[in-house]
Amino acid sequence: MLKNPQETVKKEIIVNRTFEESRVAVLENGRLFNLFIERRESEKILNNIYKGRVQNIVPALNSIFVDIGFSKGAYLDISDVLKECRREKNMIKSGQDIMVQVCKEPIHNKGAKITMDISLPGRLLVYMPFSNNIGVSKNIKDKHEYKRLKNMTAELKKNMPGGIIIRTEAEKATRTEIKNEIKYLTSLWTSITERFDDAKPMNLVHKDLGLVFQIVRDYFSDDVIFMRIDSQKELKDVTDFVKIVSPEFLDRIVFYDGRSPIFKEYGIEEEIKKLCSNKVWLNSGGYLIIQEAESLCAIDVNSGKFTAKSTQEDTAVVTNLEAAEEIARQLRLRNIGGIIVIDFIDMKKASNRQKVLEKVREATKADKAKIEIWPITRLGLIEMTRERKRKSLFSLLGDICPVCHGLGLVLSKESIFINICDEIKQLKIDGYDGRIKIKLNIDVVEYFMKRKARLKELFGVEFDIEVSTKILREEYKIIFE
Repeated sequence: MLKNPQETVKKEIIVNRTFEESRVAVLENGRLFNLFIERRESEKILNNIYKGRVQNIVPALNSIFVDIGFSKGAYLDISDVLKECRREKNMIKSGQDIMVQVCKEPIHNKGAKITMDISLPGRLLVYMPFSNNIGVSKNIKDKHEYKRLKNMTAELKKNMPGGIIIRTEAEKATRTEIKNEIKYLTSLWTSITERFDDAKPMNLVHKDLGLVFQIVRDYFSDDVIFMRIDSQKELKDVTDFVKIVSPEFLDRIVFYDGRSPIFKEYGIEEEIKKLCSNKVWLNSGGYLIIQEAESLCAIDVNSGKFTAKSTQEDTAVVTNLEAAEEIARQLRLRNIGGIIVIDFIDMKKASNRQKVLEKVREATKADKAKIEIWPITRLGLIEMTRERKRKSLFSLLGDICPVCHGLGLVLSKESIFINICDEIKQLKIDGYDGRIKIKLNIDVVEYFMKRKARLKELFGVEFDIEVSTKILREEYKIIFE
């Protein structure tokens, strides 16, 4: 079915490549839709295949810990062990070498999550060597196309072991295209099994495609008008890759040679700066507060200065509907995973609450990550989960603050003043006739300068207040002269 021309989305892929990192932005009608960053020193291992060695088995946790060559052991859930390896005769044992694939990257202090159920994604299909099923993407809505692809794939893989998932990109694919992809993926699997036999334990057997090539595989489709790249070397590599996987898109790959950096030219740098803030403004004047923690993310919706012309309920509904769209976008861009709790503005009518819930479900459909959404709770909250496979953007771009240690708060100036007064009091300076120097961070100096008279009143001596560039905001030095 052809889309209504008014609904056509203009997609662009912008690639920025430097020595230290690759960054890819996907734009829809000029607006940032998705953002991916891969850095040289924190190169991703998601979907890589390793020859791992079983370290220990913990039945109480339904867990197996496997050494794949990193400082922390990888975690294998019993449910991700192949069925034949759960049988008594073939039961996995400590010290055994097994083939595993990373399905979730290490996050914070947790090791990688792995599976024995290997999957090899192509542009049109995903090959599952240890399965026998044929699945079709739920995004292929046309029943005739759904049936055509499933029957054709079943026929082509009749004498071939393994299962196949037909991806959304396979819609309207020809028999030859499907056949060639099956041939490519099965030959790739053969080479992986051969490399596994020859590999030493705790070593990489198969490395997944780099970031830019993954974007070509997963996002480069008919609705992308061009892919603009600012590196000649990356341009050549991508062109060579596209010649193999989708030669029909070759003329859409363009070199960017503008004077301004490519991300600055398209306004993406400014968008990335905004993503580092926990406050997101809505067009109406409302705003979101996004607070990301290790185990969950809390999102608060506020109406701000926006007021609808009619009732408070109307203001809440309009703001909440706009917020639902923006929340789906922010989760994608920031790559926030795990448990997410959204506190929308209170609405009295059940029909309005349902309308907002449906808007959240609709807005998150474009997300490739697996999402589950629960009905609105009695407190008016929407609870949801989003699949977490790699670090969030916040974790990738930043470190935990050495001052607040991730709390998001530091001691107030008044608290620092009281702490210093308490410390001087404990020193029992009665009868001291010298001067006392206090060295402080520049951020709190002015507060203390205004209270020098108060210090003299409390302790009966003169105080000198001095700035030190080596002192953090909550630190101080008391010097007796």
